[in-house]
Amino acid sequence: MTAVSPRLEEVTPDTVLDACRLEVAPEQRKFVSPVAQSLAEAYVHPGVAWPRLIHDGDRIVGFVMAFFDARFDYDADVPDAPRRSGLWRLAIAAGEQGRGYGRFAVGAVNEEIRRRGGTVSTVTWHPGEGGPEEFYLRLGYRKRGLTSDGEYLGDLDLTG
Repeated sequence: MTAVSPRLEEVTPDTVLDACRLEVAPEQRKFVSPVAQSLAEAYVHPGVAWPRLIHDGDRIVGFVMAFFDARFDYDADVPDAPRRSGLWRLAIAAGEQGRGYGRFAVGAVNEEIRRRGGTVSTVTWHPGEGGPEEFYLRLGYRKRGLTSDGEYLGDLDLTG
């Protein structure tokens, strides 16, 4: 039997409904927006948003959306603050969690940031029990503070 490796693919007319049907575990819904909302945001932010489905073989196992070259409210008081790139959304299907798909997706986003010349990856998350904070901290993100929306902001240096 051949092992299948996860891969990212663009959302297409043939996969958009399956993407919108993807659901995280019920207890995680308060931490991540539905894929349909993410796709709507990607539609109104072309050139900034980078939505991708996470496939393993012929199965859609998750959704990830990156952002590139965006201004952040967090930096509003910092003169000449650099634009940020990073992870906007991550949703792994409830039955597919714990298999490394999230780690793969974050790594793929960070590789795309590097490919585009970026040196820092940014992520935000809602605080709370069962949330993604420990996952991001284990990946090396450093908590920097709170955004105006009450989310934590974390950065990962991609130069090392």
